[in-house]
Amino acid sequence: MVPALETIENFRDFGGYDTACGRGLKRGLLYRSANHAYASEDDIEVLGTLGVKAIVDLRRPMERQREPSKRWTGFDAHVVENDHEPEGSDWAHLMAASHQVDADWFREDSLSFYRATPYDPRYVDLFSLYFQVLAESSGAILVHCSAGKDRTGMICALTHHLVGVHPDDIRADFLATNHEGRMQKRIDFLGPWIRNTAGKVVSQAALRVAVSVHESYLDAAFDQITQTSGSFDTYLTDVLGVNSNRRAQIEARILR
Repeated sequence: MVPALETIENFRDFGGYDTACGRGLKRGLLYRSANHAYASEDDIEVLGTLGVKAIVDLRRPMERQREPSKRWTGFDAHVVENDHEPEGSDWAHLMAASHQVDADWFREDSLSFYRATPYDPRYVDLFSLYFQVLAESSGAILVHCSAGKDRTGMICALTHHLVGVHPDDIRADFLATNHEGRMQKRIDFLGPWIRNTAGKVVSQAALRVAVSVHESYLDAAFDQITQTSGSFDTYLTDVLGVNSNRRAQIEARILR
């Protein structure tokens, strides 16, 4: 049973799905979330009870400095991150430089980001390291970015594809970010955050788009992968280094 963490957004187990081979994904090994900078001490300590031995932080250096992660008592997990600056500007800087930040701005920014990320050298490095750790580490792994929805959503979708989760389940897991019960809480946090960080006042309608994901976003990333590499498997092998041996290690670790 996954604990309810009120101060860590988008936290969930992304295991448990059936796979084409019939074995299915284990639960209790694959976790995803938003950042942990605003977590309560109680929630951080609960996180520490889940056996997490590796954390993959997909955030930029500036994001990590702006919102440093909290750690539980006796923290001994291996942390994967890098200091490479990705292509393009920080999200807050992009908003600050824009004349108008509305729903269309967030939608177009997301589509552009999803198209670029699979081949951005920074994320190629991080995604490759993620799959290496997934193959070689023991214990649970937790992957997160800032909001736990875009970069994290892509890496979870790639993990699901790798082990044969059905496309409908891949999409459902991605869209589970749009949890209506938590939507207003995220909007209430993001509005002041944007005002304080980027100096912009954004409407409720635009904020709703900003805290959500849409199936067209994942499609944009997937289309870019198939157009550039020809197939997901070629992308995983040639770009992310997930060869047959690493795939077998991952399957042995996370499948029932």
